[in-house]
Amino acid sequence: MDPALNVLGGRLESCSTAPMTGFFRDGCCNTGPEDTGRHTVCVIVTAEFLALSKYLGNDLSTPRPEFRFSGLKPGDRWCLCAARFLQAAQEFAAPEVVLAATHARTLDIVPLALLQAHAAGRKD
Repeated sequence: MDPALNVLGGRLESCSTAPMTGFFRDGCCNTGPEDTGRHTVCVIVTAEFLALSKYLGNDLSTPRPEFRFSGLKPGDRWCLCAARFLQAAQEFAAPEVVLAATHARTLDIVPLALLQAHAAGRKD
């Protein structure tokens, strides 16, 4: 099996194992046919983004022990749905993106230029 690629064309890097993330809970923003939400964007969450997500009905900050989910806090890395990232960008609340850990399938939904504009460590 070929290694998954990131949006830059290189091998997909791990996003986070603390907290454990990814659709497959393998630490990577891997995807497949069963991942209908396309959890492919590795982000560094912010308080602003967490508030927006909660407002939109997806509370990512509250612990849910029944799902082995401790809740996210600002600074955590997380595999975010590509459409939610796009929505957050349109609402001016997009978190930073870790490009090397963002799956190439993200580009089916989010333009590379938008991801690069929100790249972690970007210097303006």
